[in-house]
Amino acid sequence: MTVFHKLVLASASPRRMELLQQAGLEPDRLVPANVDETPLRAEHPRSLAKRLSREKAERALAVLKADGEAENSFIVAADTVVAVGRRILPTPELIDEAAQCLRLLSGRNHRVHTAVCLVTPNEAYRQRLVETRVRFKRLSQDDIEAYLASGEWRGKAGGYAAQGIAGSFIVKIVGSYSSVVGLPLYEVTTLLAGEGYPIRSGWLNAV
Repeated sequence: MTVFHKLVLASASPRRMELLQQAGLEPDRLVPANVDETPLRAEHPRSLAKRLSREKAERALAVLKADGEAENSFIVAADTVVAVGRRILPTPELIDEAAQCLRLLSGRNHRVHTAVCLVTPNEAYRQRLVETRVRFKRLSQDDIEAYLASGEWRGKAGGYAAQGIAGSFIVKIVGSYSSVVGLPLYEVTTLLAGEGYPIRSGWLNAV
């Protein structure tokens, strides 16, 4: 008997959706899982990313159970945290917050921590954390003002989008580019394959 596996993305992020599609994976359902992303007192950036990815996965599972759709579902949740040292940068919605982020990142190295949490059909939780080092060029005031005017920073961890205009600010990346964008594809596909999800089933239609 053939079992139909369902892939659920616990996010409304177009970037994460596009990354999954890039890997030949098409989610059967999107379940945006909004959680309070406020760091706990003295919480390390890595710990925050892992905690939030788990909370998102738990929230999505609860929704699927309430809808009677949890059976045979693989849930993928992720959270991205940008930090300079132990200082966690916000996901700005206000232009002043974004400006502070850009000034802090200018000419410096920072780290992008993306945690992935997979919930299997047996409700087992599997997590991976990917840490990537990124260096920005020194930003001029014109760079900052023009980028703020673009609006691209809105809703992005650390106030920038590596796959957009801000890609021209990046001097060097050591680690996973897809993780900086929001979903580390190697880790996601490895987790899914390890738990029996047919990750290659959509490859024939990918081109």
